[in-house]
Amino acid sequence: MPVSQRSYTPSDLPAMLGVAQAAASVNNLHLVDLPYRFSSWAFDDPENIRLWQDEDGRLLAWVALQTPFWTIDYACLPDLEAALHPRLLAWADARASQVSGGPYARPAWFVSVYASQAQRRRDLEAAGFQSQADVGEDSWTKVQMRRPTDAPLKPYAPPPGYEVRPLRGESEVEAYVELHRAVFGSKNMTVAWRQRTLSHPDYSPDLDLVVAAPDGRLAAFCIGWLRPQGNAAPLGQIEPLGCRQEFRRYALGRVALAEALRRLQGRGAQSILVETDNYRNTALSLYESVGFVVINEVLVYRKDYPSPSSAS
Repeated sequence: MPVSQRSYTPSDLPAMLGVAQAAASVNNLHLVDLPYRFSSWAFDDPENIRLWQDEDGRLLAWVALQTPFWTIDYACLPDLEAALHPRLLAWADARASQVSGGPYARPAWFVSVYASQAQRRRDLEAAGFQSQADVGEDSWTKVQMRRPTDAPLKPYAPPPGYEVRPLRGESEVEAYVELHRAVFGSKNMTVAWRQRTLSHPDYSPDLDLVVAAPDGRLAAFCIGWLRPQGNAAPLGQIEPLGCRQEFRRYALGRVALAEALRRLQGRGAQSILVETDNYRNTALSLYESVGFVVINEVLVYRKDYPSPSSAS
């Protein structure tokens, strides 16, 4: 079958979601929260994304260099993955080298795969990526967790004077961005990115939760995402979740998470997914305390890309 590649346009987003949905049986690490990822500022430059199609124009696969996450995101129709996966990685490798030293560059790029995906792992290693599962004190692995919605959900009320509620639209975007940056110690979150999430067709305002402190400051946040599954019940996902350091003694992250789970359950979610680093015992314990169980071990592969100045 003749396959060609082409540039991305914003009108491709629904078809890209469709390919990811079709590949859910192979990898659903970032299926439900793709609207969040597709809103990132990496998409400001269409050259950070590439698409593969057949001779009839049907989308078969796509790749995106997600600078804010330091990741290479991609999806491919399962029956074509053996043929196309190495080509996706080759394009991503060339693009990562091309942007080196520019605003979309990262000194290293990462790809997450299930530990059981032997062929993907071989392709990554052939492309120069290395597993971070056993690299000494900087070793890095993750887990995918799932919470069945029929599991009992204990309510967690906020402390007196605190309020868990939906974000108040664009009027609170700047406050949210300040909170997000403080929680993660990064400036990757931007006002434009957060505004785009609000206008995405798959965004649900009632699942975009914050916890407000008595003085009005935003102290914690949790965003829930919902993805239809054809005739089956929808699938939910938590991404992202965080709490400002000074408020963590009040367990406000758990308060926001429990409310998001309650709302997702009320919307009929079949099950709810989350991904977290395997070494973050606090996060693992939090998710386990509200009914999440590990369903997949996730390996992280890395490839370094020195800047032109450091390579000379």
